[in-house]
This record gives sequence, structure tokens and C-alpha cells, in this order.
Amino acid sequence: MVKLYYSFMTFFSRILGPWVFKVLSRFVSTGYFLLFPKRVAVGVRFYRALFPGRTRPYNLWCTWRQFHSFTNVFLDRFLLERKGNISYTYEGWEHLQQAVNNKTGGIIVMSHMGNWDVAAHLLWRRGLRMLLYLGAREKEYLEKLQKESLAETGITVVSVDQKNYSPLDIIEGLHFLKEGGLISLTGDRLWTVGQRSVPARFLGHRILLPEAPHAVALLAGVPLFITFIFRTGNQKYHLSTSEPIHVIASSRADRAKAIMESAQRYADILAEKAREYPLQWYHFEEFLGEKID
Repeated sequence: MVKLYYSFMTFFSRILGPWVFKVLSRFVSTGYFLLFPKRVAVGVRFYRALFPGRTRPYNLWCTWRQFHSFTNVFLDRFLLERKGNISYTYEGWEHLQQAVNNKTGGIIVMSHMGNWDVAAHLLWRRGLRMLLYLGAREKEYLEKLQKESLAETGITVVSVDQKNYSPLDIIEGLHFLKEGGLISLTGDRLWTVGQRSVPARFLGHRILLPEAPHAVALLAGVPLFITFIFRTGNQKYHLSTSEPIHVIASSRADRAKAIMESAQRYADILAEKAREYPLQWYHFEEFLGEKID
């Protein structure tokens, strides 16, 4: 059904213009808002933590706008493939460029905020050689389309299956790093049950973050580059990449502490960006753990 509806939207949008995609996708987001109260509750809880002291109607309004904002992820991907005229500004490109020039390797840490799909395309257009790790979910047709689109451009994509995850999946990435390449890992979502995680503090709540980006950076001796992309207008984006973050442990006994400190630093940056672009937070499953304030 999703495949049929998406094909319908894209077909008529190519003929009549992108306004068709925009209107029809808003019907979809409205349906999700009305028919999936658990996802709405997740959004309300998040905005309550982000904006303490605000009323429930305000948090509900933010969630409503968040659902509609998410449709821009697919609209801009469609426009990028069709016309390729996404404009953007970039803050911090020199950090990635230096890593590439010096062949030091590095890990680009992406988040489920803004539009990672557009970010990957734009980085590829700049000539960045990158291996992209993405979680694979069953029956997620639109997610599958995104990954196929990325692979067609020449970006190396490694899909990590939720049920059949293997530690061998990371081997290709380690080889890539040794050759001076860059790999991209998600910093805020656990892909599989039993995946190694690290606790952190976020908006006054306990959360669990993937250990992988920080552990790989430590063991491979490469820096982390925390990268975000946010929509600033119609077909306009702002990309930002942090200065290199090094995860260093003086001894084996200090590794866990170093990984935890790195994860907390990422969580602090994530909270800062969430306050700056609250409606481009795209976690629709429970992210916040118990309150610790």
C-alpha cells in the first residue's frame, strides 16, 4: 500500500509539479498523527522535556508540526533526484577535507534530525569517499528506496539487519578507515536488540546511545566528526561538522570511561541542536528513558 501510494505521488508530481507531492504527503502525515496515538505520545513527551513549563496543548502542537515537517525529508529527496538544485551552506567542511587530505580516516556521526539522506548526497557531490552504515528494517519501503538511491550515486552502503546483525559488518568499515576513508555511523539509535550501548544524560533523562561510533574511534585511533544538516527554507539546508573529537584512553581500564565521556559530549551537542531546530527531531519511537532530575 505504501509502495503504491508513493508511486502515485511521484508519478503525478513529475507531471503536475512538486505541489502534488507536498499536498498528498500532508494527508499521510495527518493520518499518522490521528491513527498512531502512541507515536504522538512519544512526541508530546519529548517536547515536554525540551520545553519544560510549556502546556500540553503546546507540546501537542509541536508534535503536529513535527509530523508534517517529516514529509519534507521525502519531498526534498524527490526534488534532489529530479532537479538536483538543493542549495546549502556548510560550516566545518574544512575538518573533513583535512582528514581526507591527510588520510587519517574518521567517523562521521549522523543523527535522526534534519535530513541525513540529503547530507549524504551533498557530501558525495563534494567528492567525499564515504562508507555509510544504515540500519535495515523489514517492510520499510521508503527507507529501502532511500538506501537504493544512495547506492546508485556511488556511495557505499552497508545495511545492518535488525535480526541478523554480525560483528563482521564492521570489518569493512575498519578496512576503510585504515585506507584513510570516512565511515558514517548513527549516533542516536540502536539498530538491534542486544546491541552494545552506553548511557548518557539528555534533557534531564537517561538515554542509551550506540557504543559503536565511540568504541571504533577509540580502537582505530580516528576522530569523530559530529555532523548535522537542517532545513532552513524551501530546498535550502545548512550543514555543520564539528571539529575532530578524539576518544583517548591511557590504559585499557580507562576505555569505558573514555567512551562514556565521548557519548555524553555527543548527547550534549544533540540537545543543543534539538533546542535550535525542535521540529526537525525525527524520533517517532521512545527515545527518552527515566527522568533523572
